[in-house]
Amino acid sequence: MMLFTHINVLDENLDWQKDQFVGVEGSTITYVGATEPTDPERFGERYDGHGKLLMSAFYNTHAHTPMTLLRGYAENQPLQQWLNDTVWPFEGKMSVEHGHHYWGCMLAQAEMLRYGIVGYTDMYFGTIDRCKAAIEAGMKANHCDGGTMCFVETDYDTLPVAALNKQLFDEYHLAADGRIRIDMCVHAEYTTPQGMIERCVAEAKANNAGLHIHMSETQTEHEECKQRHDGMTPAAWFDSLGAFDVPVTAAHCVWVEPSDIELMARKGVNVSLNPASNMKLASGFAPVQAMIDAGVNCSLGTDGMASNNTHNILQSAYLLACSQKGNALDPTVITPKQALQMLTINGARAQGRSDCGVLAVDKKADLVVIDVDTPWMCPVYDMATNLLYSANGADVLLTMCDGKVLYENGEYKTIDIEKAKAEVCRSVGEILDALHE
Repeated sequence: MMLFTHINVLDENLDWQKDQFVGVEGSTITYVGATEPTDPERFGERYDGHGKLLMSAFYNTHAHTPMTLLRGYAENQPLQQWLNDTVWPFEGKMSVEHGHHYWGCMLAQAEMLRYGIVGYTDMYFGTIDRCKAAIEAGMKANHCDGGTMCFVETDYDTLPVAALNKQLFDEYHLAADGRIRIDMCVHAEYTTPQGMIERCVAEAKANNAGLHIHMSETQTEHEECKQRHDGMTPAAWFDSLGAFDVPVTAAHCVWVEPSDIELMARKGVNVSLNPASNMKLASGFAPVQAMIDAGVNCSLGTDGMASNNTHNILQSAYLLACSQKGNALDPTVITPKQALQMLTINGARAQGRSDCGVLAVDKKADLVVIDVDTPWMCPVYDMATNLLYSANGADVLLTMCDGKVLYENGEYKTIDIEKAKAEVCRSVGEILDALHE
């Protein structure tokens, strides 16, 4: 319960409105107006909004949260070397029994809350632990387990992930009042054979779930797929196997072709753009404006902390807009509103959350308060422009998910941050010791 008073807002159209009142009851926004409601006491706590901005919180549509343990570990390498020589050996020593995935996820969530993120789409292992961490932190999460990676044709039912996914769907899908959703994982075309992809699609359909995939992240991946499948791109290959007949979040899409973009628009594929990771690993620049123009739902992801190093998603939005303009040699591509839509409503839509992502009556109270009384936010000709190009994640003062304040002014309401940091450091020490044995 909270009444935000005399506060700037970005409304449901991301238009700047000054001196507004926004009331939250339970998990829902129930009042938005330029005047104080006639019965303000029903909202309980009052929040003084002078010098602050209230808007929809952010949604991170591609992450690998336990990779917080690898922050700064795998640097200055191209993707395939990065994966094969550095990341996968480290991950091979991570242990559910020692809590590595749980604490890596918990610290990632603390970082995301600090930067205004309330919901994330996550692909990794230790998925039960990740679900528990999300429930405890009060966040929204779409989790899928990477145990379907098998490189060669393998009977799904013989893999541990088969029983795990059944448990995940039975116990965690739509748990915590719908905050937790379970998806199926197709890591990538080059790590998942045809039969496994088809089975993942069938499991998604049977459980009313979606797919989370990496697609056309690098030129090598894209072109080698065409060599393996008679000229079919990853998008065309996935579609031929029915993958686009269920809700899909396709991460990266850097090397998609015009025919892929038309296909993704027609099939309603959600694209998660990861500009920081793509630039850091020198993967390239996705044709974002072409996707937007075609009607593809584009959102933003941070990727894992071994390929980005920060969950500061406002930084990702800044990098996306600037890199797209520079790469296209066109300063008109990617407007501030388009970038902010990727952070908010587009991200919520990609996660299957139709009641989230906008500041409006009857929508979920997923909200973020940003300090706009700073030197770098003055003057303001257009608030959306300032948010994209001047603000940063450290300006977030409060993060609310489903009407519950999870972070405020340096205090984590649901996470023991010092314990999380200590446990991550312990986990890293154990893994490095195991690698050096």
